[in-house]
Amino acid sequence: MTQRTPADNQTVPVDLRSDTVTHPTAAMYERMRTAPIGDDGLDGDPSVRALEAHVAALLGKEAGLFVPSCTMANLLAVLAQTQRNEQVVLESSAHMYTSERGAATFTGLFYQGVSGTDGAMDLNRLEEALLSGGHRLKTSLVAMETSHNNAGGTVLPLDHMRTVHGMAQAGGIPVHLDGARLFNAAVALGVPADEITQYADTVSLCLSKGLSAPVGAVLAGSKAVIAKSRTLRRMLGGTQRQSGIMAAAGLEGVQTMTGRLVEDHVRARRLSDGINRLAPALSATVPQTNIVQVETADSGMSNTQWVAALQAEGLLTRPWGRTRLRCVTHRHIEDEDIDTAVQAFAAVLKKR
Repeated sequence: MTQRTPADNQTVPVDLRSDTVTHPTAAMYERMRTAPIGDDGLDGDPSVRALEAHVAALLGKEAGLFVPSCTMANLLAVLAQTQRNEQVVLESSAHMYTSERGAATFTGLFYQGVSGTDGAMDLNRLEEALLSGGHRLKTSLVAMETSHNNAGGTVLPLDHMRTVHGMAQAGGIPVHLDGARLFNAAVALGVPADEITQYADTVSLCLSKGLSAPVGAVLAGSKAVIAKSRTLRRMLGGTQRQSGIMAAAGLEGVQTMTGRLVEDHVRARRLSDGINRLAPALSATVPQTNIVQVETADSGMSNTQWVAALQAEGLLTRPWGRTRLRCVTHRHIEDEDIDTAVQAFAAVLKKR
């Protein structure tokens, strides 16, 4: 929500760069203040254990592991279920492929991208990628992502996930789900989260995006995989001490913030509709969740110019490739902020 700063009475920009900019709620701060804590690297932290158990149960898994980031959760899922010189197969614009596969430089794994539509892998291409023998590397993990960041927050159809899971199972290959924005997908589909996660052996969940916790993620899966991941977490430097202070905020987020995500989805659609009224210079994707991508190629301005010009109009956005901007709604954004955002785009177009 746009607010006034008491020091200079200046309007704070509408920040649509990401849902990671969300601040903890008052209830989170209170739970952090009063959280029972221990040493999670020694005999455990009770608040961490409570978070891990709650998320695991919510996602239909045996166990959970609290980690500093969803990137680490994804990496641990890979390391715990693969061996060196094998490959991970995933959709070619998945976040794990475009932004996280640099981990292959020390995991000794190869990441094989499969072309897709709206974040869903082409099943014929997937079938080819799963073939083994001869000169082919052994596929040891298949990964999916929902909601899908680079595809504009699209949600994988459950039938697609079921088919991918079945194809992997037939080859004895586990499936990992990058569920950084899993609850956005669940809200969009109108189903409990475990109806999605039943099609994955391991799942990562980010706590610091739409759920508004300050930091952290949970990896959920079988007891055996989570036990191995816990050892690997220590090796990666991810073991934290009195981390129950942060886990308490995450637990509050999971328990109380999922239902309101629909508000973010509605406002994302409001933003999309408003920007599409500025066609043909601009066009916006029609969002399924809380992410809107704005195509600027026909505007005659570069993305660098767009970001600077919009900031001057009181709107923060994020460049997404050479000709797209990404806008993400979250709990600090109200209807009037969306109107301000649309007005900012219109004002920049008028001034170019």
